[in-house]
Amino acid sequence: MPDERPLILLTNDDGIHAEGLLRLKEIAGALGEVVIVAPDTEQSAVGHSITLYDPIKAHEVYKDGVLYGFSIGGTPADSVKLALHYLLPRKPRLVISGINNGANVGINVLYSGTVSAATEAAILGVPSIAVSIAAKRNPPFENVSPFVTKIAAWVLKNDLPSGVALNLNVPALPPDQIKGLKVTRQSLERFQETFERREDPRGNSYYWLSGESIASIDEEGVDIFCLKEGFASVTPLYYDLTAHKHTEELACALTQI
Repeated sequence: MPDERPLILLTNDDGIHAEGLLRLKEIAGALGEVVIVAPDTEQSAVGHSITLYDPIKAHEVYKDGVLYGFSIGGTPADSVKLALHYLLPRKPRLVISGINNGANVGINVLYSGTVSAATEAAILGVPSIAVSIAAKRNPPFENVSPFVTKIAAWVLKNDLPSGVALNLNVPALPPDQIKGLKVTRQSLERFQETFERREDPRGNSYYWLSGESIASIDEEGVDIFCLKEGFASVTPLYYDLTAHKHTEELACALTQI
């Protein structure tokens, strides 16, 4: 008898063999039928890029003799597109992207492959959640489980507004120190970028991008502030980038040119 539980698509930007994706599979498996479609290699910070001029290869990946998922020779957004249009047996009820090592907050959401996979699903009409934990090394993935379980179960029952994706970030704290969950706004946190110039053995220049946050994090109600205060943060995102509050002002000014 086929699995009649809700179908949940899992993806990420760290590649199909990432530990965070395995942990997400364990969490989502308690909520529905899970299918994994994810990039075959790390695709961090590729944003919402898609593949137009090259074929996208897809391969079945087996672990211990059991089908684990499909690896895609493309981006996180490619993975969602191919899954929804071709690889899945039916339309999923939910897409979850992650678990990403490191928070995706502020301006980072524009660069994040993790978030872009979720927003691609939202564009295609499927409720979605991007999941990150605020630790780059040895992330305590077990901290994420109760938040993903509760939010995903709520979304499966209640759905989301059309076009909306949820961006969940969990602090890397001991579970008893996480104060709870807050619905937040995206902060405008950005980085002071620098490039370190180096030379290879043949004298050719190359550059490493680095930087540090220069934004204030003392604004209540935004994602990074809540993380710093010990709360998990969930931010509803929408793909309309129009600066609505300035539209009328600019219309009056620019139509006089």
